[in-house]
Amino acid sequence: MMDFRLAFNEVADIYDKWRPKYISEIYADIMAYSSLNSNSHVLEIGIGTGHATLPILETKCHVTAIEIGDNLTTYTREKFSGYKNLEVLNTSFEEYECHNDSFDLIYSASAFHWIHEEIGYPKVYSLLKSGGTFALFDYTPYVDKKNESLNNAVKKVYAKYMPEDKPTLEYTEEMCKNAAEIAAKYDFIDISYKMYHRIRSFDAEGYSMLIKTYSTHRALGEKQLALLTNELKKTINSFGGKMNIYDILSLRLAKKP
Repeated sequence: MMDFRLAFNEVADIYDKWRPKYISEIYADIMAYSSLNSNSHVLEIGIGTGHATLPILETKCHVTAIEIGDNLTTYTREKFSGYKNLEVLNTSFEEYECHNDSFDLIYSASAFHWIHEEIGYPKVYSLLKSGGTFALFDYTPYVDKKNESLNNAVKKVYAKYMPEDKPTLEYTEEMCKNAAEIAAKYDFIDISYKMYHRIRSFDAEGYSMLIKTYSTHRALGEKQLALLTNELKKTINSFGGKMNIYDILSLRLAKKP
C-alpha cells in the first residue's frame, strides 16, 4: 500500500508546477498575528516544494523546514539555494529532534493532517517559545460547482475509476472553527481562524496534470491514473475545454502562553 505521505516524492517537478501557491492575505494575517521579523526562528512542517515558504523567507527570519521525501528535500534545497536563511532537513516531524522553546512560529501548509493529533500538537507546543505562534493553513478544492452538467459528467468518470472516493463536503465556517479549537485541547490560547475563497481555471490538459499530484489519484497506479486522466480530458473538452476549481482556503492560528 502506498505511503500517502510520500505520494509526491517522485513527481516533485510536476507538483511544483501544478499545485497552487497560497494567497497573500494568509501571510498578511500570520504576520499581523505573530509579529514575525528578521530575528524570528521559524519551523515549517512539510515544506514539499516550498509553495508556502517564500513569503516567510522574505521576512529575513531563519527558517528550518522539514520534509519526509528525499527527492522533495533535494529539489527544494536547490530551488531555494540562494536563501541563506533556510535549512531543509530530510526527516519526519515525528523524528525531528530539537530543543524545546526554540521557535517563534511553527507552521504547516496542507501537511499537518498526516501527523496524529496526539503527537503533533504536544510536540509543536514544546518546540514553541512562550508567546510563539502555531499556524495551520490549507485549501479544499471543488470541481466546477457552478457548472452542474460538467460537474455531474466529471463525477461519473470518477465513479468509474475511483468508486470508493466520496464527494468532498462543502467546507463550512463551523468546520473551520472546530478544527481551530483542537489547539485548545493542548493548552494553546488566543485561537482564531479565517476563511478565504478563490477560483482557478484549467484547460483539459492542465487539469489532468493537476490531479496527477493528488495522493489518492497516485495510489491508483500509473495505468489506472492514465485511463482516468484521459477520460477526464475528453469529458472537459466535450464541455468547452475549460474547468474551474473553486477553492476554500482556511487559516487557523493559536499561541503558546
